[in-house]
Amino acid sequence: MASPKVARNVIFDFGGVLLRWQPQEIINAFYAEEDLRGSASRNVFRHPDWIEMDRGALAEDDAIRRFAARMHRPVAELRALLEFVRESLVPLPETIELVHTLAARAVPLYGLSNMPASTFSYLRGRHDHWKLFQGIVISGEVKLIKPDPAIFEYICAQHRLDAAESIFVDDSSPNVEAAGRLGFRTILFRDAQRCAEALTAFLGNSTR
Repeated sequence: MASPKVARNVIFDFGGVLLRWQPQEIINAFYAEEDLRGSASRNVFRHPDWIEMDRGALAEDDAIRRFAARMHRPVAELRALLEFVRESLVPLPETIELVHTLAARAVPLYGLSNMPASTFSYLRGRHDHWKLFQGIVISGEVKLIKPDPAIFEYICAQHRLDAAESIFVDDSSPNVEAAGRLGFRTILFRDAQRCAEALTAFLGNSTR
């Protein structure tokens, strides 16, 4: 019987793992009125159009107009909300430190994130830790979205990765479960310390 393959690569989700992502906090900071907070949650962040925007199937300007129409609010206000969302995606220092530690050990690092292409373009221009990644796949750029198995197959094909040799880190249970069914080692992200401990177990020596 063949022995299990050694884990070699680490694939990180971004929002909620490398970057702060707290939709309700964003809504509460942008809107003071409870009724508008509830409307933004229903009609923007939890609406299927948000997923389609992440997928790259709905242009951001079109999504903004739809959000504004459903909320009965000005288009300019919803455009400002999406800009506020981008600005809220700040790096999580402990996870960024972990990424630097892995990179220093020459562990191949990859990114796989659900977000519009325009959002990642903004983030790419603001932070330099992206240079530590051998490859990054953004849902809005490839028109595929987690937890669709196709996006996991895409990153493997694009970067010649073997799922059995790759560790996938995400804060979403459905995404982690989808990756696990395809043969990836998986870590459901809760915080950087527990993630580092799990990576140590998979990679075989210290990541701290």
